Order: sequence, then C-alpha cells, then structure tokens
Amino acid sequence: QVQLVESGGGLVQAGGSLRLSCAVSGRTSRSYGMAWFRRAPGKEREMVAYITSGGSINGKNTLKGRFTISKDTAKNRIYLQMNSLIPEDTAVYYCNAKASPYDYWGQGTQVTVSS
Repeated sequence: QVQLVESGGGLVQAGGSLRLSCAVSGRTSRSYGMAWFRRAPGKEREMVAYITSGGSINGKNTLKGRFTISKDTAKNRIYLQMNSLIPEDTAVYYCNAKASPYDYWGQGTQVTVSS
C-alpha cells in the first residue's frame, strides 16, 4: 500500500503562484511513476504533469511553462509549482502513484484562483 497526502492548496489571486506538495509513504520501494491530476468543477479529471521513476517529465502541453513537476526522492515528496495562475486553474488537485497494476490516489487539495 502507498499513502499519498497532498498539501499546499488554497485561495490565490490571478497571476499568483502556489506550490503543491505530495507526501508519499508506505511501500515506496516499488518504482512508481508519479503524477498530478486535477478536476475542475463540471469537468473531467485531467492529467497535469507526470514524472517517471527515472525522472523523465511530461505534462499537459497547454500548462507547460506555467506548471512544473519535481520530486525529492530523499524526502519522498513530489511537488507541483504553479505560476501565473488563472481562474481556469481552479480545481481539486490530486497526487497519483502508479506502477501497474497498482494505482494510488491522494484525497486532493483545493486550488481556487480569484480574478
């Protein structure tokens, strides 16, 4: 089992920044790919960015340049740095750990961007 706990969400004005953090605990010896997803009100969940166990990064093209995923292996944490936030970024952000057939999710953290 792997437990994921997100933190760092909140209310921010448009143009501001937030850094989300995901604490990973449990059976972390397995090589998981880690990702951030989000679900905006009335929309489907979408992948924001992911980082492989080897450190390769990819993400939603329209967010590149504003959102950056990173990880600190020593601290068992992954981060999502979000800059130049816009109201359309308002969503619940979820941390995900996946290594087939295992797929784990955090409880989510709310990000609200005011105009």
